[in-house]
Amino acid sequence: MAYNLLRGKRGIIFGALDENSIAWKTALKIKEEGGQFTLTNAPIAMRMGKIKELATQCNAEIIPADATSESDLNTLFTKSMEILGGKLDFVLHSIGMSPNVRKDKPYGDLNYDWYLKTLDISGVSFHKVCQTAEKTDAMNEWGSILALTYIASQRTFPDYSDMAQAKAVLESIARSYGYRFGKAKKVRVNTISQSPTVTTAGAGISGFDVFFDYARMMSPLGNASGEDCANYITLMFSDYSRMVTMQNLMHDGGFSTTGITEELIEKLKK
Repeated sequence: MAYNLLRGKRGIIFGALDENSIAWKTALKIKEEGGQFTLTNAPIAMRMGKIKELATQCNAEIIPADATSESDLNTLFTKSMEILGGKLDFVLHSIGMSPNVRKDKPYGDLNYDWYLKTLDISGVSFHKVCQTAEKTDAMNEWGSILALTYIASQRTFPDYSDMAQAKAVLESIARSYGYRFGKAKKVRVNTISQSPTVTTAGAGISGFDVFFDYARMMSPLGNASGEDCANYITLMFSDYSRMVTMQNLMHDGGFSTTGITEELIEKLKK
C-alpha cells in the first residue's frame, strides 16, 4: 500500500545495478510513494547491469557518472535539477567496490593502489557527493542524504577486508557532513547499516552464504531484506524523519545488539 510519503519530492539514486540491488528496490518504492528522481551509476556498471530497464519502469532519466569524479558529479547534480524542475530533497549513495576483494587478495597481502581505490569508491565518494550537493546548492531545506553501510565498519568479519575501513570512513563522513549541512540548510545526513543482503555485490564476498545464515540465526527478527531496506530508506527520505541526522542507523533485525540466540546455541552443541 502506498501513502504518498514522497509526493512532490525530487532526488538522485546512485548504484542501481539489477533487480537484486537495494537501490533498484528503493527506486521502485520511491516511485510508488510519489517521488521523482534521476538514476546514476558508473559507465562500466551500467554496461554490466539493467539500469535502462529500471528507468523505463520508473519513467526516470539516466545520467552516467563516476562517483569519484568531481566533474561528473557536478554535471549529475546540475542536470538532475534541470530534468526534475528544481532543487533536490533526497540522495541515495548505494555504492561499494573493492578490487582487493574481487581479486581474492588476502588482508595481509593487499595491493595498496587497489586499497586506495576501495577507499575512494566506497567511502570518500560520499564526501564528494555531499560536497557537490553543497557547492551546486542542490538541496532543499530539510532534505535527506543517505548512504548504505555495514557493521563490519565496527567489528571484524573475515573476508570483508579493506571494505571495512571504507565503511568506517563513510560513517565518519556522514557525521561530519551531517553537522555542516544541518547548520547550513537543515539537510540531514545518515547511514543505514543493513543486514547481509543477497545482492550482486554481496554475493561476491567469499563465504557470504554461511554468514548470511549466521546473521539470520543471530537476529531475533531475522535478516532485513532488500525490500525492507527500501521501505526504511523511503521513511528516511520523508518528512517523518526530519529531526534524525548524523546517525548510523542499524537495520539488521537486532543482530547488532544480540549476544547469542537459542538457535545458534543449538546449532553449536556437540
